[in-house]
Amino acid sequence: MAMTTVKKLSEWHEPMRQWRRHLHQFPETAFEENETARFIAARLREFGLDVHEGLGQTGVVASLEAGTSSRKIALRADMDALFIQEQNTFAHRSKHDGKMHACGHDGHSAMLLGAAGYLSRHPQFDGTVYFIFQPAEEGRAGAKRMIDDGLFKLFPVDFVFGMHNYHDIPEGHFAVKSGPMMASFDCFEIVVTGRASHAAMPHLGNDAIVAAAQVIGALQTIVSRTVDPLNSAVVSITQIHGGDTWNALPESVVLRGTFRCFTPAVQELIVDKIRKTVEGICAGLGVSGSVAFNPENPGYPVLVNAPDATELALLAAAKVAGSEGVDLCPVPSMGSEDFAFMLQQVPGCYVWIGNGPSEGSCLLHNPHYDFNDAILPMGAAYWVSLVETVLPAEV
Repeated sequence: MAMTTVKKLSEWHEPMRQWRRHLHQFPETAFEENETARFIAARLREFGLDVHEGLGQTGVVASLEAGTSSRKIALRADMDALFIQEQNTFAHRSKHDGKMHACGHDGHSAMLLGAAGYLSRHPQFDGTVYFIFQPAEEGRAGAKRMIDDGLFKLFPVDFVFGMHNYHDIPEGHFAVKSGPMMASFDCFEIVVTGRASHAAMPHLGNDAIVAAAQVIGALQTIVSRTVDPLNSAVVSITQIHGGDTWNALPESVVLRGTFRCFTPAVQELIVDKIRKTVEGICAGLGVSGSVAFNPENPGYPVLVNAPDATELALLAAAKVAGSEGVDLCPVPSMGSEDFAFMLQQVPGCYVWIGNGPSEGSCLLHNPHYDFNDAILPMGAAYWVSLVETVLPAEV
């Protein structure tokens, strides 16, 4: 069965490879995926699907019906790129300076296109399938934007499914588990404000830099000393901005960072501890400190796979890769995914498909990254298998 499913998609391998490499050459970042969306919509219309454009600004949703069942499911692929300067030299490298597909969303879109094309010609299922091509996954919550624009009101479904390539999983293998699969994602901005002074006369001012340094050190104790050791969490400072010259202490310092965890309780605890840490240290040193959480974009919730949907995903993946090719107990990732917003609205499941070892070019968010074209038929076959498993045709 596994080989048969993949073999069915082998004729789509070359078109998917061409689509994927085209998308890789012309990466577009959050909410600017205009040409990407037009390219995808054109292919979907060629397959004869009904296409809806503009949801979530640049999102695309296509629908395909077969049989008489009222059951409906959605399959989602992300399509945005990252602000990374590509360092690859192959022919299909990025033509947009400072932008590249360093996370494989070009491959995700190509695999879902391949599945849509195959199913349009071989509709061996009973129900409705919605193919969602989502913008702005990378930190801009495009999934939430589509939901706010009425995604699941316009296209109500019983289940929603997602898939992402992952390094250090053998190519074409799958990994999935019920429950928390990826961590929440929250950002924070801390502004420490003191009194500026000459660097030779620090006693005449209040040093915001020294206070900020103590804040940074103290924040590292939140996970190690206040979060239960059995709960995974991480707090990271990722930006420090302060000062303009060699001989003056600045008035203020800005710290930015992120924290991630797997439960709302830990999420609330970290928020409380960050705020109290900043306020306490700043008060003790005679400066002021303010904290803003998710100042530019909404945080991402924990990605939680529903048990029933996960069981269906496991069956579909096993039909493609064999039971030996499906890891049932993957270690959850501290990375995050805005597909979590969709899973808050509708039960579903998010799986990882192996892209190969990270020693090569498969490490995500790396300037040398490239999607492994060898797994395109496997990913498309998973989508087809999932549709035929969740919406079986009457015999």
